[in-house]
Amino acid sequence: MAQRLMTIGMSIRGLGYHPAAWRHPGVPSDGTLSFEHYAASATAAERGKCDLIFFADSIGIRERDVPAGSLVRMGYELVELEPMTLLPALAAVTRNIGLVTTASTTYNEPYNLARKFATLDWISKGRAGWNVVTSWSDAEAGNFGREAQLDYDTRYARAAEFVGVVKGLWDSWEDDAFLFDKAGARFYDPAKLHTLGHVGTYFKVKGPLNVARPPQGHPVIVQAGASEPGRELAAATADLVYAIHRTKEEGRAFSADIKGRMARYGRDPSDLKILPALRPVVAPTRAQAEAKFDELQSLLDPLVALNRLSNAFGDLSRYPFDGPVPLDDLEATGIKSLSRQLIERVRRERPTIRELALEVAGKGAFCLIGTPADIADVMQDWFETGACDGFNITPTHLPAGCLDFVELLAPELQRRGLMRKEYTGATLRENLGLKRPANRFAPRRA
Repeated sequence: MAQRLMTIGMSIRGLGYHPAAWRHPGVPSDGTLSFEHYAASATAAERGKCDLIFFADSIGIRERDVPAGSLVRMGYELVELEPMTLLPALAAVTRNIGLVTTASTTYNEPYNLARKFATLDWISKGRAGWNVVTSWSDAEAGNFGREAQLDYDTRYARAAEFVGVVKGLWDSWEDDAFLFDKAGARFYDPAKLHTLGHVGTYFKVKGPLNVARPPQGHPVIVQAGASEPGRELAAATADLVYAIHRTKEEGRAFSADIKGRMARYGRDPSDLKILPALRPVVAPTRAQAEAKFDELQSLLDPLVALNRLSNAFGDLSRYPFDGPVPLDDLEATGIKSLSRQLIERVRRERPTIRELALEVAGKGAFCLIGTPADIADVMQDWFETGACDGFNITPTHLPAGCLDFVELLAPELQRRGLMRKEYTGATLRENLGLKRPANRFAPRRA
């Protein structure tokens, strides 16, 4: 039996995941507006045999100027290219790597989104993936005629119905529906065209889709919520789950919980892969890796570090920077699962505001600094003890962080037999070892 391989995603959004990345001398400050910037990281990730590249996305500037004056210092997720336009261009300069991006179920309609991802799957010859999100910020709501976001339960109920409608639209045409019979004047077989006719709580969608069934059947479905409704949505619909964990124990509990829910949806745990975010800082020696990280930290403005905390706690600038995090005045805002994790950590560890702000900004949830062997040891331990099925790499800065993974860490993982050395499938689903979904309308064949 072949050794199980890690699934590796490479997140190449923007300039990198360290908030001071834009100030690094090796980073083009205007890179988020340059196709060549994204193409450099995408082609590098493919050289390293990563399974997919991933674009988180927001449909608005959801970074707030909290504390006042932090936004102008940030240069982080402020302006960037729209990924559903960018990814088809990246498909043309890559051949094997998966192309995954976020699209919101709150501010889209199922028909339009089904059509876009089906088209991306055709352009890329079966490499598309959709990261399903519900959108949580009021900044995004304001761009779509709303004063505030929908309530939590409504967003997830709408998302569940939305995904079901999209999958139904992808099944509008059976795989062999198109005959292209010039002599007989038969373009398609009408018995293999199906009208969805969906009428639900949030959507009424007739169909059929005016794009043929995607090469993968369904583009890969990704989900990132760690809340209770998010976990249920993942168990019911997702092929991949992106997670945020600080410890192996958190990862094991999360994986067991999500995969334990799948049976009631008629799914096997092997149908789902869980990828926690990992921010590696890798170099030939530990001292060199620490120096890389220290350089980025030296560029991190204190107001920007406080801004990173404001997503979970609100504005802490009125408190002494070197004083304790005020336990009795924490304001859980933004992404609920992230807020809960940080509040629990503050109660457990009692850090100062400076300590917490600089670490959260610089390291994120899970950062490993060291040699290829150091980092591979931890990745292997998580992987082999059931904490994950691989990792979503979130480089500190681009393109250097991606190149460091490809040139230093990937070879070590490949040497250990934990990461692919070559692509073996024609589609993203095949490379991930995921089954191709059956068409819900087609007769079952023995």
